[in-house]
Amino acid sequence: MKITRVSLIVLFMVISCNAIFAQNEKSFPDALTVIYNRRSVRHFTGEKVSQDDLIAIAKAAMAAPTAVNMQPWSFIIVTDRGGLDALAKVLPYAKMLDKAGAAIIVCAIPEKALQGKTEFAIIDSTCAGENILLAAEALGLGAVWTGVYPDKNRMDFVRKQLNIPESVIPLNVIPIGYPTSEDKPKDKFKRENMHWERW
Repeated sequence: MKITRVSLIVLFMVISCNAIFAQNEKSFPDALTVIYNRRSVRHFTGEKVSQDDLIAIAKAAMAAPTAVNMQPWSFIIVTDRGGLDALAKVLPYAKMLDKAGAAIIVCAIPEKALQGKTEFAIIDSTCAGENILLAAEALGLGAVWTGVYPDKNRMDFVRKQLNIPESVIPLNVIPIGYPTSEDKPKDKFKRENMHWERW
């Protein structure tokens, strides 16, 4: 078989493109590895989180299950240093925001939930919050759930700070950033918490 100069050029281009693609392709850990390695990260480097990563995390949040697919949620993404510091100053369990690169505030919207019930909005939005934590872990970031609901003072503060309507429940503030590696995953598996067939 005669190899022409054109054939060699085409072959070279294909190999080069594959090499570039392989270099740029992000590889992600499998789902169980992400779940087992997820930990509450409270120590961040201060490095900013890219908009692409934050959009990917929000997309994961919106992939969560909801009752009758009502999706009664909304997400506020804060990246401004002043905004993060203002939240850190007042929220007692979110002091790590001073070094986080971003925060996502998960908001539950009862009027959008099944039968307009607050309980459904909170349960559905909680599922979205867990997806945020797992997506952050999968992307090599760290995150931690810090509660706002049901504390009235915290809810009022977050509503005022972020211009959230009174009918919307700020469920939690999730700091996100690059971990310093101080926080380690915990093995929480306990066989005594498993029941087979019945209690």
